[in-house]
Amino acid sequence: MALDTVVARREFLRVTGLVGGGLLLGTWLDFGTNGVLDAAEVPDAAAEFMPNAFIRIAPDGAITIMAKNPEVGQGIKTMLPMLIAEELDVSWESIRIEQAMSEPAKYGTQVAGGSTATPTNWEPLRRAGAAGRQMLVNAAAAAWGVPAAECTTAAGVVSHRASNRQMTYGQLATSAAALTAPDLATVTLKNPKDFTIIGRPIGGVDNHKVVTGAPLFGIDVTVPGMLHATFVKCPVFGGVATAANLDELRTLPGVKNAFIVEPGGTALNGLLSGVAILADTFWAAKSARARLKVTWNDGATASQSSAAFSAKAKELHAQAPQRSLRSAGDVTAAFASAAKTVEATYEYPFIAHATLEPQNCTAHFRDDAVEIWAPTQNPQSGRVLVAKTLGIAEKDVAIHIMRSGGGFGRRLNNDYMVEAAMLSKIAGVPVKMLWTREDDIQHDFYRPAGFHKLKGAVDASGALVAWQNHFVSFSNNGTDFVPSANMDGQEFPTLAVPNFSIGVSTMPLGVPTGYLRAPGSNALAYVMESFIDELAHAAKKDPLQFRLDLLASLPAEAPRGTVVAARMKGVLELVAAKAGWGTRRLPKGTGIGIATYFSHRGYFAEVVEASVSKAGVVKVDTVWVAGDVGSQIINPSGAINQVQGSVIDGLGEALLQEITIVGGRTTQSNFNDFPLIRLTQTPRIEVHFRTTEYPPTGMGEPALPPVVPALCNAIFAATGKRIRSLPLSKHDLRWA
Repeated sequence: MALDTVVARREFLRVTGLVGGGLLLGTWLDFGTNGVLDAAEVPDAAAEFMPNAFIRIAPDGAITIMAKNPEVGQGIKTMLPMLIAEELDVSWESIRIEQAMSEPAKYGTQVAGGSTATPTNWEPLRRAGAAGRQMLVNAAAAAWGVPAAECTTAAGVVSHRASNRQMTYGQLATSAAALTAPDLATVTLKNPKDFTIIGRPIGGVDNHKVVTGAPLFGIDVTVPGMLHATFVKCPVFGGVATAANLDELRTLPGVKNAFIVEPGGTALNGLLSGVAILADTFWAAKSARARLKVTWNDGATASQSSAAFSAKAKELHAQAPQRSLRSAGDVTAAFASAAKTVEATYEYPFIAHATLEPQNCTAHFRDDAVEIWAPTQNPQSGRVLVAKTLGIAEKDVAIHIMRSGGGFGRRLNNDYMVEAAMLSKIAGVPVKMLWTREDDIQHDFYRPAGFHKLKGAVDASGALVAWQNHFVSFSNNGTDFVPSANMDGQEFPTLAVPNFSIGVSTMPLGVPTGYLRAPGSNALAYVMESFIDELAHAAKKDPLQFRLDLLASLPAEAPRGTVVAARMKGVLELVAAKAGWGTRRLPKGTGIGIATYFSHRGYFAEVVEASVSKAGVVKVDTVWVAGDVGSQIINPSGAINQVQGSVIDGLGEALLQEITIVGGRTTQSNFNDFPLIRLTQTPRIEVHFRTTEYPPTGMGEPALPPVVPALCNAIFAATGKRIRSLPLSKHDLRWA
């Protein structure tokens, strides 16, 4: 599927002269309005254009480029300015990058999520840089009395070779500010062969500050006169505080206030009921918290549990699906005439995000307005939530976007932001609110659990002729899935199978769910690619060839949001070649597994080599990765980092991670019972990219989904043991 970026006629350049001279460039760009989490969507050219300002050039030659989107470790604070700097034609080393505040009227959509930053900004931000370059060239040409076409640019300098004259961008800034703005649709973009910044490995602009501990993160914020706060919510999701020993807490050392906060509504991603403790230091607040005694009204969710969900799913699997998602052909007849059928039930658990930096926010409410410092992935939704809950206008919510110590989708929800804002409003002082690690694990928006009953059939030639999936998930109205618990019925390989039936049944859920890195795909890939492997072995076919045969059955014209066969075939063949698939000689107890997936516009295939000892110790030796994210890898350093991080994330999720609900509450509390993979447990990861004619797409998520089934398939190859439920620790397997 080609992803086209359209420049509409309404786009134009705004030029403002800076005080004291200089040039400020801004554009109206189409960044879409609601496609943040929908991997299949492309920007809507008909959406309302929003003003953006990205480039600041001072007369002394200082060039500042604004980074508009939140930086959560995905490298966007480096990558997006690279697009502007490339077309502006400046030296990367000469520019300064500044994190923008949340100002949607100025910058458009500012979100970190869904791997959308690259596809939505690839052309618009390059055009912003190219427009600036053209204005500077026009200013120089006017000064010299020569045609602009005779002028060239390089490293922040405009040259006229025929007369051997040059002027720096700083020298031209003031005169350029007085020129008529060009039409963005007509500016000339560089030929990729002339790129000097795009395609070059560039380290993160904050790397030195991160490793030296400079204050960058939300957790580092200090505001004069602020108090430190802890906010205690009911262990049962949605429970309400009815009484607490507030008078006792107020007498404790350093404590300045303690009070019950009423819920701001019924939504689990808003302001919940809880007890706030404010103190001179966080230690004083946390120490007082240890003395807190609360009476809770647990509410209806107290009756829910992981065990009950699993039992209900088994009951629903014994019945017909409540509704159909998609079907084609005659599944019943295909199964009846098949040479071999395979049936299996797969399930996966709730998972927490476990960001290394716990949730936090600093807020100062005064004069019916609030100023906020937050590590958020979605500041605008936070602004809307805060304004609504506090009863103020959205324009009166100012948000400083702080660097996040990990996001992975957790910080798309802004519950911690509205908590800090409300505490500041009630207390009448600036408040820095910090969650403990236990708060973070036990009050997350979890990747939802899911349950799949699958049946597949192959004919005498080994071709897949029928596929059936009864998916059991969660819905609170019987129709709409809870966040991230959905499936659309077009998951590969359904469209490559002549007879298929995808049905769904749902059960109510009071546990908050949300978007974990590669939402939906991180779980569905495990199920689909593991079962495809089962069918390949039942057909007595090589798992790679079985997948290639399926791709050959796909329609030539792929429906929007579905697999383009040539792209998936390309990454499969590339990863197989790099891993020596079919030619590697492996020792006993070692297996090799393969999987592929289309997720968030990206195509990835991965091969895992893993060994399993007689004692059940798993060691992942090597992971080979092949990816296709279009025609250009903008920052190879950041791209490799994202792929490696995705693989490590997926391995940790597969082997170690599970959130267990008992009595409506999370039983895990910290890294001792919700462990992360350690550095010594990470394998060698070899990354390769294919370039294709498609526009570039994002890197934050699509490399994660295939690694989980590839690992499980490798374990089967090593042991003959199928992994149909996660984590692997349930199967007497553990990390080396």
